[in-house]
Amino acid sequence: MASKKISMAVIKRLPRYHRYLNYLLELGIKRVSSKELSTRMGITASQIRQDLNCFGGFGQQGYGYNVESLYTEIGNILGINKTFNCIIIGAGNMGQALANYANFERRGFRIIGVFDINPDVIGKKIKNLEVMHLDDIDNFVLNNKVDIAMLCVPYKETAAIADRVARLGVKGLWNFSPMDLKIPYDVIVENVHLSDSLMVLGYKLNERFPRE
Repeated sequence: MASKKISMAVIKRLPRYHRYLNYLLELGIKRVSSKELSTRMGITASQIRQDLNCFGGFGQQGYGYNVESLYTEIGNILGINKTFNCIIIGAGNMGQALANYANFERRGFRIIGVFDINPDVIGKKIKNLEVMHLDDIDNFVLNNKVDIAMLCVPYKETAAIADRVARLGVKGLWNFSPMDLKIPYDVIVENVHLSDSLMVLGYKLNERFPRE
């Protein structure tokens, strides 16, 4: 990978490239041009070439891109050739949905623990994982390599729990709380607000199909 700093906009497009290339592989397509990718993805061919050139290009003039090779290279850039151990904090509807999502493990994200404080869910199994009490998280993290904590907790509890797992050495937080989390540690935070995307869809619908 190139040593220069890559913009976050480019990085956020890489999973889309990876997803579309996987689809092409399933169709048995062996090579693709930037123009063909552009048509499928709704991104200009020029933008695709610029994005991929940030990492060395991968294409050949007059040939395009080898689909399998590009799929593998982008996967390597995204780190899905590695395994990241994850825990879920909050075993409500969102936490259970994440625990049951099979594609995480296929992409190298292995859920190894689920925690909550609700006595109604503690001890129950979600996809072969027994929900543990949050009080047990310190010992669990100290005795297991945990890379990522998925936070599915109420707003008022988010900062304290994030601080707790960061102090334990967890380096990645995937935050589903309404809070835009920022903490003073060397920890990577990805804030996810599903309702934001739904409201953007609502805006687009309202603009195109205004209600009476």
